[in-house]
Formats: sequence, structure tokens, C-alpha cells
Amino acid sequence: MSELPVSVRLALWVTAAYAGRVALPDALRTATGDLDLVGGRTERLQTWHDLGERAVLVALPHPGAPGLLPRGREVLAAAVEAGECVFVPGLGDALVPTLAQLGPVDAAPLDRIGSVRWAAYSGDPVPVHEVDALDLREVERGLGETLVTATATLEALDARSWPTDGLRELAEARLAGGRWGLPDGLTERARRVIARAATLGTVADLGLDQLRDAHSLEVTARRREELLRLRREGDHALAAATNVAALHLAGWRGPDRD
Repeated sequence: MSELPVSVRLALWVTAAYAGRVALPDALRTATGDLDLVGGRTERLQTWHDLGERAVLVALPHPGAPGLLPRGREVLAAAVEAGECVFVPGLGDALVPTLAQLGPVDAAPLDRIGSVRWAAYSGDPVPVHEVDALDLREVERGLGETLVTATATLEALDARSWPTDGLRELAEARLAGGRWGLPDGLTERARRVIARAATLGTVADLGLDQLRDAHSLEVTARRREELLRLRREGDHALAAATNVAALHLAGWRGPDRD
């Protein structure tokens, strides 16, 4: 199973298909390979290409921090509720996933069925200068700064040392393990930043699961606030890194510009 959000995988694989690296039906199957049922408005992926779109981008929005995303009340509300979507900047169209596990609640994980259904939304086109402003070097630098700040804050709250050690171990294991399901054609920096950003979010989730270990309600609240910030920054970096990778796949950027 991939460690990446389904919208991240779909954006990269469909953009690779638009560039002729893989057939579009194969791209959809690969991007959703860990899900048993795929439904909804997936025909929009072909329509977007027919209308001249060359890159599918991703958003991983949080309340109050939508990031790069077509503007419009309906698309914004749906994307924030789902926590993810894919979109084409020129048209401002988006597909928002609803993920579900089907089957008896008490069934073993392997006995349940994973599903995704894509809903279509229309928003305003994303200005070209906002897409062009994406800078992978800045994203990577920001990831490092976020980790340093979060580690210092959490250690001051008597948190365990997992923020640094856990991140390093997870990142190395996942980078080496090839569990990401990324298409060919990505730069090494893009692969590295995507992995580290996704891992940062995973580490934040692990920390949120351990909040009960705090010795007071005040410390619990402060840890939660910092971990939510860490997850938000990780998602922001993951979306930005994915979108830069998509721009490379689409031929909008050369190999000398991240």
C-alpha cells in the first residue's frame, strides 16, 4: 500500500499519462491500486486532456489554509472537508475524493473493501503566476526549518525524542523501500522532498496518537497545537513538491529548475 494520499498519486500518474508516458486507464489503475472500488467522475480526466490541460495538480487543504487551489465556495468547502483534491489550473476544475472502507466494522482489515468516489467541481482558474511561483528548493528548506522548530517546541514540552529520530528512520526506510508508487520522470529532489514531506505528516499523526502520554491538560493542548501545525506544514510541502514534479512531467519546467 502506498503511503501517499490518493490525490497525490493521481496527480502524478495522470500528468505522466498526459505526457505520453503511460496510457490514461493504466495511470488511473496504478494511482488507485490499493483501492478495490473506484467510481465517480473519472471521465473528467480524459476531458481535461481533450481540452488542452497538460498537468494535473494536487491540493491538501486545511481549514483557513487552502493553499494552491481553484477558488470557489463549493470546491473549497468540498476539498477542505476531504483534505485533498486534484485540479487543473487552466480550467479551474477539480475532482474531490471520498474514501471509505466497506464491510462489517468488526471485520479484519483484509476482509474489508477500500473505495474511492470522485466528485467533480468547478472553480476559478488558478493564476499562472501562482503556479509558476512554486519553488522546490524553498519547500525543502522550509521542511527543515519546520522540523527544527517543532522538535525544539516539543522537547520543551517534555515530549519524547521521536520527532527527529522517528522522522529520520521513517524517511530512510520509505525512500529505500520503494513504497511510494511514483511514476518515472521525477527529479531526485522531487522524490526526496515528496518522501520527507509525507513522512513529516506521518510523524505528526503518530504524535497525535500519543497525546495521552502528556502529564497535564495544558501540555496536551500545546502538543496538539504544535503537532497539528507540523501536519499542516507537511501537507503544504507535499502538495507543493508534487505540483513541481507534475510541472516537470508536463514539460512546463526543464530539469535545471526546481
